[in-house]
Amino acid sequence: MYDASLDAFRVHYWSFQPLIQPRYYSNSYCNAGQSFGLGYFKVYEGYNTGFGYVVQGYDSLDWFGLYFGNVRSRMLRKTAGAMTDAMGEDEMPLNESVVVGAAAPMAKDGPIDYTTPGKNRDQANREEDNGDKASAPRDVQIRKNLQETAFFFPQLMTDKEGNVTFSFTTPEALTKWKLQLLAHTKALESAVTNLETVTQKELMVTPNAPRFLREGDEIVISAKIANLTEKLLTGQAILELTDAVTSENATSKLLTFPRSDDVTGGDINARLFKVDSMSNTQVSWTLKIPKGIQAVQYKVIAKAGDFSDGEQSFLPVMTNRMLVTETMPMWVRGNQSKTFVMDKLKQHTSATLSNHQLTLEITSNPAWYAVQALPYLMEYPYECNEQTFAKYYANTLASHIVNGNPRIKEVFDQWAGTDALRSNLEKNEELKSLLIQETPWLRDAQSETEQKKRIALLFDMNLMKNQQAMALTKLSNSQMSTGAWPWFNGGRENRFITQHVITGMGHLKKLGVQTSGIDTPTYNEMIQKAVRYLDSEFVSEYEQMKKYAKNLNDDHLSESQIHYLYMRSFFKEIEASKKVADITSYYKGQAQKYWMARSLYTKGMLALVLDRMADDNTAHKILHSLEENSISSEELGMYWKENTSSWFWYQAPIETQALLIEAFSEIKNDMAAVDNLKIWLLKNKQTNQWNTTKATTDAVYALLLQGSDWLSLSSEVTVLVGGEKMEFDRPAQGNGPNINVEAGTGYYKTSWTGSEIVTQMAEVQISKQGAGIAWGALFWQYFEDLDKITPAETPLKLSKKLFLKKNKDTGEALSELTPNTDLQVGDLVRVRIELRSDREMEFVHMKDMRAAGFEPINVFSAYKWQDGLGYYESTKDASTNFFFDYLPKGVFVFEYDLRVNNAGNFSNGITTIQSMYAPEFSSHSEGVRVLVVGEK
Repeated sequence: MYDASLDAFRVHYWSFQPLIQPRYYSNSYCNAGQSFGLGYFKVYEGYNTGFGYVVQGYDSLDWFGLYFGNVRSRMLRKTAGAMTDAMGEDEMPLNESVVVGAAAPMAKDGPIDYTTPGKNRDQANREEDNGDKASAPRDVQIRKNLQETAFFFPQLMTDKEGNVTFSFTTPEALTKWKLQLLAHTKALESAVTNLETVTQKELMVTPNAPRFLREGDEIVISAKIANLTEKLLTGQAILELTDAVTSENATSKLLTFPRSDDVTGGDINARLFKVDSMSNTQVSWTLKIPKGIQAVQYKVIAKAGDFSDGEQSFLPVMTNRMLVTETMPMWVRGNQSKTFVMDKLKQHTSATLSNHQLTLEITSNPAWYAVQALPYLMEYPYECNEQTFAKYYANTLASHIVNGNPRIKEVFDQWAGTDALRSNLEKNEELKSLLIQETPWLRDAQSETEQKKRIALLFDMNLMKNQQAMALTKLSNSQMSTGAWPWFNGGRENRFITQHVITGMGHLKKLGVQTSGIDTPTYNEMIQKAVRYLDSEFVSEYEQMKKYAKNLNDDHLSESQIHYLYMRSFFKEIEASKKVADITSYYKGQAQKYWMARSLYTKGMLALVLDRMADDNTAHKILHSLEENSISSEELGMYWKENTSSWFWYQAPIETQALLIEAFSEIKNDMAAVDNLKIWLLKNKQTNQWNTTKATTDAVYALLLQGSDWLSLSSEVTVLVGGEKMEFDRPAQGNGPNINVEAGTGYYKTSWTGSEIVTQMAEVQISKQGAGIAWGALFWQYFEDLDKITPAETPLKLSKKLFLKKNKDTGEALSELTPNTDLQVGDLVRVRIELRSDREMEFVHMKDMRAAGFEPINVFSAYKWQDGLGYYESTKDASTNFFFDYLPKGVFVFEYDLRVNNAGNFSNGITTIQSMYAPEFSSHSEGVRVLVVGEK
């Protein structure tokens, strides 16, 4: 037996269909996915006889050998006088049990009142009428246990005659219940039935209360009074309000005085009602929510003669003031000074606004965040060959970095035990819209923090050598006799994985990085075997293409062949066969002719390939074309609009940018362009967690080992706030907090509170000496009334509109809500949120608040897809939350519907959005009020 509302989540049903005659069947099949690989050759056989099957919804039953699956079917076979599950070798029996009950007994004089066991529904409530007194009748039984979606496992009791009874106590909600019954004999004669019953009373009161109250709102709370008797009832309804914290009577504080014809004896909280037989009526009260009450307990009581009912519950009271965070991202390039002004702080004139905190963050050398990403490569948990190579690559790069700048080790030692090695998701909780524990990304935060904490281990020289040797030995052992690597050991040859591994070794070779832990002849032989395999695959693809091509002069330049040519350009010393050389010459001609039709990634590879083939003319043409089609931003550097994620390996933004950095560095030796490209890559790291080993590998290679040296420890940034210079390692101003500068990154944070905050602090001047870039942010937090909050704009921009939705013969009609809109209870309101983002971001949270008088139509939280954007939507009592794992650059529109539930004058709140990875990127809409004039 269960609350019928559970069917909204999942329909519950039983189906028991015994067969009179046994049914026999068998099956046998083989799978030879790889003729010579025993791991791919399996034989499956099974023989089953059965009487029938059972399908069941919510619970599982393993009872007398009958298996009630979770919406599954299973053949049952007969054994030694019992019914036993026919289970495969890999299946385990389920031991959960549930019992079902018989229908509820009915009393002679009416339905049973489940809230008062053993009594007729109103037998416990019938007392003398208290007349027109406006206080709660002392004898009325108030329903308090209003739990929803109850599900019962009643215990069956059988008497001598075989009658089955059971009893239980339901919650006190007035609702519909579903009862499911299954009975069978030893001979499998059976019956299944579904029944419904309702917990109700002759006189019932059902309040239409909101989910919450908000300070400053005016709201109408109504209650439906239903009469299930056969006579007209006249009586009174009373609303009692109590401060849930102090237990003091709050009725007079909250209620406004109604019209005189609604009042009983002049009492503000009493209403007269008259309701016909088998009908219902409505009474209402208007509340004005003052400041200072945190929660309200309400009690609605209706009494008419011998009949009465009452319901009691709690409503939280939300403040109409909100802690608003205005943010101003800041950035500056090397040897540059810039001034930033937060206009809202400088120009605010609101009398209701009160300052909370002003926070300044500065990072003078963000390139060190790339170093902090290295442990991800060595910690990746999967034992595929790509990740094995990533571990080798990370340790080799780390060794190369430390050997090139021994002072780096000092920085790692200083990071130990500091926030430097915490995930950006866990930092600055006080500046974020919600705690990381309340998001779906807690595991990501913890994982990144643990990886960063291993930075010291990564740069331990002895450990590096051991890890390097282990990874390289594992790669050598997993190389197949053909020279190829599979993705996972035991799998098939994988050309892409092999090209990726050898290309990475080519990067290390070009950097002059020495291998360790394996003798050079063996290492070289491993590379030569792989290159010979890739040569044969190169030829094979060409021959296949040639077989079906109508004209070889057409465009036959595939991405896999371009990737091969790029890989091969690192190993000119490995002699190619004449056939490979001839085909390479063919594809060189193809590249010279058709490079314009390729993607950004493959254009970059072709430029490098052609330059290494001594065709610097075409290589420079490609780079010139790339420059002409690029976007240059003072903040974001040089990038390409079309550099977006998609399905294919050559459509990956991080890897593409890293490759183009390599191309501009090697072909043109244009350090200005290279540094401009590196700025985009670093700005991407500011708002994203590089969450693939390939992206991290390529990005670290490009950032740390291409262009200018950005790991210089001498970079300095001068910061003036309100004209006053920030001094490091001493109080910020007066007796303020010390500014402790983080080693390497040059990160520091300081703040001012309350009266320390003055409008002059809205102006920040930043000057950077040396190469690279610096970035920071100014956070201004203040308390303000919701309906007085003005919109904010950062790289994230939000706008929110409400529309009255009407369904007409011509279709759906929307009209924007204005102060003159005649909005009534029962109307549908469409919420439309427009979000603009000028860059890619990860871990973004958007929260849309709503008025107390609105009720969401969609109450189910779910993962959704819209225009290629995936997000998790979660409906809460006072807001709807959107969680974006990845938010691409662009414009997105979100819509959902609300039902007007109560009349009144409400603050509708605001919509906020914030990057949880980089909280300086946030925005919010303006606050508005909503007027609901009444009921239809």
